Amino acid sequence: MPDAPSPPDLSTLPEAETAPKSRWKPQLVWLVPLVAALIGGWLAVKSILEQGPVISIVFKNAEGLEAGKTKLRYKDVEIGLVTTVTLSKDLKQVIATAELVKDFQPHLVEDTRFWLVKPRISGGSVTGLGTVLSGSYIGVGVGKTDRAQKTFTALEVPPLIQLDTPGREFVLHSTDLGSLELGAPVFFRRLQVGQVVAYQLDENGRGVSLRLFVHAPYDRFVTDNSRFWNASGLDVKLGAGGIEVDTQSMVSILLGGVAFETPPESAASPAAAADTRFELFADRARAMRNPERDVLKMVLFFAESLRGLEVGAPVDFQGITLGEVSAIRVELDHVSRRIVMPVEVNLYPERLRLRSRESTLPRFEGEARKRFLEELVATGLRAQLRSGNLLTGQLYVSLDVFPQASAARIDWESDPPQLPTTVGSLGELQASLQRVASRLEKLPLEQIGADLRQTLQSTSRLLNRLDTQVAPELAATLGEARKAVDTAQGMMAADEPLQQDTREAIRELGRTAKSLRALSDYLERHPEALLWGKKKETER
Repeated sequence: MPDAPSPPDLSTLPEAETAPKSRWKPQLVWLVPLVAALIGGWLAVKSILEQGPVISIVFKNAEGLEAGKTKLRYKDVEIGLVTTVTLSKDLKQVIATAELVKDFQPHLVEDTRFWLVKPRISGGSVTGLGTVLSGSYIGVGVGKTDRAQKTFTALEVPPLIQLDTPGREFVLHSTDLGSLELGAPVFFRRLQVGQVVAYQLDENGRGVSLRLFVHAPYDRFVTDNSRFWNASGLDVKLGAGGIEVDTQSMVSILLGGVAFETPPESAASPAAAADTRFELFADRARAMRNPERDVLKMVLFFAESLRGLEVGAPVDFQGITLGEVSAIRVELDHVSRRIVMPVEVNLYPERLRLRSRESTLPRFEGEARKRFLEELVATGLRAQLRSGNLLTGQLYVSLDVFPQASAARIDWESDPPQLPTTVGSLGELQASLQRVASRLEKLPLEQIGADLRQTLQSTSRLLNRLDTQVAPELAATLGEARKAVDTAQGMMAADEPLQQDTREAIRELGRTAKSLRALSDYLERHPEALLWGKKKETER
């Protein structure tokens, strides 16, 4: 086993001496990392100060979304970028986190809208074709409220009208949607002034509500009395002038459309406020019968058949529509034990405009309206059923003045008030026929028939006598007359002696008249010739 090594001898080493602490001097090499740190800090602070708002947008799915690539655009200007795309906790939605530019912070309010722009085909329009090459992006619509918000729900369909577009939205209600689609045009006097922007089914399922937007300045023509109707397709009418085909435009034939108009006889009213609700009618004819705001309900009782009278039939005064039939019912009158058929009508007093030389007139309402109607009834105003179409048998209610009508008044105590009526034209015809029939029944038709039979027998005997006795004698007389005429014609021939003698006598008469004329001239010159005779030529 080898020997262990001996420890080193440390006594030979020199002793350590404490050196004095020297002062540190900076080196130039440390300036580089210091400048880099300062620049990095400044960039970090600048990035924090310039960082835009971060928002969350909820989508139903992630189609067209891609983190780091999908951009946000407002009026085709890039304002942000999607940074992350994740699923919600319940896995039913997709949440896209986006970072926007700092200047857009004031516009992130409650009604700001977001939607995905991609190629779409809707109705007759194709949108988003530019995204085929560039890729989908998120469109932004700026809101108008003041309440800030960070989380938004994306729209499933891009909005047709931006919130900052001048104009107003209105709400229409209809029993069904018909052929209307999103983007369907809105017409005013055949000019396209807006479009349908949304529709939804009512909660009770009994109708559909549509929202339409009318651009400025045309929105001022929508008043509280405006009428809206479905202008889709063609409206074909057969009248006295032939077949009439009415349509707003070719677009309305293909995609449908809505038209509106204010009746000229309606009272003047200001422009309707935004979100005003209107009824959407099936056609223009029904829309123009729409009741106005001022409605006077009255009831009529007719003592004749109502066959041909329908709800919606016009109530007019000498051709001017002043109302419409609102209801036709059948009731049992407990007092008279008769079945009556009340006809309720809606009258529009504002269509009856007052004219006066005075600058100011009282409003046509209240007690003044009652007094005016009572005066009209006192002068003979009555409601009457008249035929509106002889082919279809349709009836309408006519208000007219009958000066010979019996005295009547308005029953204001009934609900609604009862307006007096008179028998219609058909009823008058039936009454006249009944009066004629009654008079015919009173005539002694049997006696008249016997007398007529006796008269016919006498006439027959007279005709037989004429045929047997008078006719032969009349024939002989006519023969003799014919012979006399022939003789006279023979005597008047040119070669007959009578004609020659007559002509000679006429010539002699002419010569005699000439001689008498000469004698008369001579006696006028020589009246003494009557005493002494004619003198000789030598005595002259």
